[in-house]
Amino acid sequence: MKFSSGDALSVVEIMREVARTEILPSWRNLSPGAIRFKTSIHDIVTDADEAAETAITAMLRARFPGAAVIGEEATAANPALLDRLAEAELAFIVDPIDGTKNFSAGLPLFGVIIGVAHRGEVIAGFILDPIGNDVAIGLRGEGAWIETADGRRNDLRVAQAAPLHDMVGCVAWNQLAEPVKTTLLTNLAKVRAAPSYRCGAHEYRMIAGGHYHFLLQGKIMPWDHAAGWLIHREAGGFAARFDGSPYNATTHSGGILCAPDEDSWRLLRDTLFDVPSEGPVRAAGIGRLASLRC
Repeated sequence: MKFSSGDALSVVEIMREVARTEILPSWRNLSPGAIRFKTSIHDIVTDADEAAETAITAMLRARFPGAAVIGEEATAANPALLDRLAEAELAFIVDPIDGTKNFSAGLPLFGVIIGVAHRGEVIAGFILDPIGNDVAIGLRGEGAWIETADGRRNDLRVAQAAPLHDMVGCVAWNQLAEPVKTTLLTNLAKVRAAPSYRCGAHEYRMIAGGHYHFLLQGKIMPWDHAAGWLIHREAGGFAARFDGSPYNATTHSGGILCAPDEDSWRLLRDTLFDVPSEGPVRAAGIGRLASLRC
């Protein structure tokens, strides 16, 4: 299924309109009662998240009748929505405000993410920075670029491969289980730097633009990764789950590692997770990662 340039323009217009009307008026203007916990004190939602998702959902359904809309907040209330992703002819995967902690703290590192899938296959991805009002776009087979508010396009391209000690990446390790977490934290000393911006939207934009070499996250819900994965891929990058299997928006465990190319990916994965280089011991190491549930 092809997602046309006209379809893409419609999605971008919806994202910008909702950012203007529902998100930015609340930034640095949230009352204490507008911020709530979901599953824990580390998992929050705001009135703006819910209002933005409601507006995006209504506008997508009006523009694309019959399409499934799978939003992060709606799925929190009804997890069965995720089951529609594998079979829907056209599905929109929505994170209305990615980086909610930053948003609620008044930091300008948050974004709006929409992935587009056909029967579970990601065919388009959009990541809007509401503050800069530009959007990263990836269309399957057509490349990836940043599009500014006045219509200018700047192509995205991942960083060149680099030695391990020169690699800089964005790492979210808090969702990993032991002993994998401790192994990773110990081995991160072998790369140059590994910050976390608490916002996958901006992290995916940075690695797709060549500003960082890699991204690693243990939790892979589709609203966090489907769009960014495709944008990174269309920018020339390579990504896979920790066990080496391909990323799929319908699979929600096993982590994801994105790198400039497959050789860099293997070097990072094997080094960071202590996966031996060959033989049955290597198979055992990969099996440990395959069984990881985040």
